Amino acid sequence: MANETARMPIATRAENALATVVLALFFLTFPALGPAHSAVDIQEVRSKGGITAWLVEDYTVPIVALRFIFEGGSTQDPEGKEGLANLMTGLFDEGAGDLDADTFQLELDDAGAEMGFDAGRDAISGGMRTLAETRGEAFSLLKLALTQPRFDQAPIDRIRAQIVAGIQSRARDPETAARIAFAEAVYGDHPYARRSEGTPETLATITGDDLRTLHSRLFARENLIVGVVGAIDAETLAAELDRIFGELPASPDLVRVADVEPKLGKMVSVEYPLPQTSLQLAYRGIEREDPEFFPALLMNHILGGGAFSSRLFDEVREKRGLAYGIGSSLSNSRHADLLVIGTATDPERADEALGVIRETVAKMAEDGPTEAELDAAKRYLLGSYAINNLDSSGAIANTLVGLQFEKLGLDYIERRPALIRGVTREQAAAQARRLLSEEPAVLMIGPRKTGDN
Repeated sequence: MANETARMPIATRAENALATVVLALFFLTFPALGPAHSAVDIQEVRSKGGITAWLVEDYTVPIVALRFIFEGGSTQDPEGKEGLANLMTGLFDEGAGDLDADTFQLELDDAGAEMGFDAGRDAISGGMRTLAETRGEAFSLLKLALTQPRFDQAPIDRIRAQIVAGIQSRARDPETAARIAFAEAVYGDHPYARRSEGTPETLATITGDDLRTLHSRLFARENLIVGVVGAIDAETLAAELDRIFGELPASPDLVRVADVEPKLGKMVSVEYPLPQTSLQLAYRGIEREDPEFFPALLMNHILGGGAFSSRLFDEVREKRGLAYGIGSSLSNSRHADLLVIGTATDPERADEALGVIRETVAKMAEDGPTEAELDAAKRYLLGSYAINNLDSSGAIANTLVGLQFEKLGLDYIERRPALIRGVTREQAAAQARRLLSEEPAVLMIGPRKTGDN
């Protein structure tokens, strides 16, 4: 799904980045679909056990791609055990049921299947790709991983050590430290400010029982979203849904996470001898469910989401040569929303670049876009959707779960063009005033200018 459904923290992305949702969704490369799939036929499949999935049948190649989401991600980590969800997702192919880690992975290879999991802030996501002829064996292994993960001590220690090594390596990266500080400044004591991968100290406290408890709380049928693409029909899929997911508990036990209003108007500056100074500005965002989302989406595309055609690119790079690239994106999460601008520039010209960005944003907030800009943005967003979201089995499967995660409806792809075409210049200008009039939160990472004290 495009940035229309993407839910991620402070980050710069083009409109064609998928969601978050799948905000951290496992991604595999799948063969591209043929021209017949330029119009995607989505079926809603409901199993006898009440499990729902969206399906796109495709027999171009004998492969089945399955994606799923369990709502409730790293925000469900208990305080003091940050990194629990992330560690858990690294262990699902490390043994399940009667199969230890080595045996499980050998059987996965024998089935010609690939499987992976990932922990986002708002959801645990996963996926499998398998040959159609070995679908039965592959789905049996997926069922074991989902319903009977072993969480043996040796794999726990090994995967934890890998995560800790990565954390310690990134601890020497000033951008990592700065972004942690920025998240704390913007989100305060909300779970979004916590480190989803944990720290060496919090990871050291995690036990097998902690993993089993979190698994039992999060993995349930009621918070499950499934998307399937490939060589499988609806009747067969319905039976497989019950076989794979049917033994999971009916309801999850999720800790309530409150919505948070990002704290804007803050400056976080980290001095470090880097070749460039990174700049990130966070403005007020807009909920995906807001009826004015599409006016905001088009306005953002004109401001900075359009890459080489945006105002920010024109003012910062083309006219002044202040940066190689610059962009803006609508960043949506379950409990917070932002509009984020990001770039990197020569340290000697960082203040100038920041000033130009502020001036460009202020002009957009005051005047809004022109009719010509709006028309060009509409043409791009209408024409790029299929290329960015429907050009392969993996992209379509991701789109299917993203649409469900955002509750956009089975007919969203058909409705989307009219929603874009219907946006007026006055609506886009109103969203510019709404989102861009406040002072942003600013992150600056890099050396001070020569001569600064």
